[in-house]
Amino acid sequence: MSVGDPAAGGSWFQRFLLPGFALKAVIIGGGYATGRELAEYFVPSGPWGGLAAMLLATLVWSVVAALTFALARALGAYDYRSFFKGLLGPAWVAFEAAYIIFVILILAVFGAAAGAIGAATFGWPEWLGSLLLAVSIVAVVAWGTGAVEQMFKYISILLYAVYGLFLVLALASFGGLIGQGFAQAPPPAGNWMAGGLTYASYNIVGAVVILPVLRHLTSQRDALVAGLIAGPLSMLPAILFFVAMMAFYPAIGAETLPSDFLLRQMTVPGFHVLFQVMIFAALLESGAGSVHAINERISGAVESRGRPALTPGMRAAIGAVILAGCMFVAGRIGLVDLIASGYRFLAWLFLIVFVAPLLTVGVYRLLRRAPLPSSEILP
Repeated sequence: MSVGDPAAGGSWFQRFLLPGFALKAVIIGGGYATGRELAEYFVPSGPWGGLAAMLLATLVWSVVAALTFALARALGAYDYRSFFKGLLGPAWVAFEAAYIIFVILILAVFGAAAGAIGAATFGWPEWLGSLLLAVSIVAVVAWGTGAVEQMFKYISILLYAVYGLFLVLALASFGGLIGQGFAQAPPPAGNWMAGGLTYASYNIVGAVVILPVLRHLTSQRDALVAGLIAGPLSMLPAILFFVAMMAFYPAIGAETLPSDFLLRQMTVPGFHVLFQVMIFAALLESGAGSVHAINERISGAVESRGRPALTPGMRAAIGAVILAGCMFVAGRIGLVDLIASGYRFLAWLFLIVFVAPLLTVGVYRLLRRAPLPSSEILP
């Protein structure tokens, strides 16, 4: 099947839940899963301010995802290259440049997180955890969209189950501290809106990264419902994690790996290992989703010129080349600095090249029901 051809008769899961699972997969990554992003963007606003910021980010994700999915279906664009040729016209290369920067940064973060997890949990040298993640990503993306979709499904089940158990154990271990943290906290104040909008802005590019899974949609209603569901599905694990973090507010904001800190307070060794394995799985689905989007962009361009689709060997080679350059940038910069500085730059970048055009040109085309003809989308 060509990457640009929608699948016929997608199941209820594929139409409504798979896009949300896929968006969560791209968003969760190293900083979300370890709690480092939550410490950076939500903890400074306190318990109630942080929750308010997370709900604001959820709303932004839902609205932008719904509009993105609807426009993608209207354009028949199931890879980011086709989508932005339809939305931005000749200026579509601006998004590609921004996306390359995004991939370099997030894969560096994932590499740093995988290395830190391996070192903290198993005593490995940091390069070994990064290498294991890179090999796993290449193995998944080699087999195309079907394999990536199955990965999203099964890792999502693992992830939601582990986060739910995490909150239960946190309440049992230090639930009183969590209650005190919220009871003694002031109402939302300060720059909680800035934290929520920044976090939402650099992550919402995931709505474009996951376009290949939208081929199961059968109507514009499917697209809108799937997009609205995607926001809460993506943020739910983070909210559970954040609630547990508030037992140790504000000191936990300075922890490089808040997840590891909280797990040590629980003193449940077996769960500690399970949680770190889950984080590795989250890194795998995020990294594979981002690299797969590049493979689909290349395959779409190749097929549009009448050439065969990429083979598994070609997909693996492209993934390996991308990862070779990105994964080890983290060794020179570090997880905390990557998240604190690089992500804010990405937030502004994606607001300019994605969100602003979508909310103006994209909405206008959807309301007028006048997307560009396919001859203007494809070369």
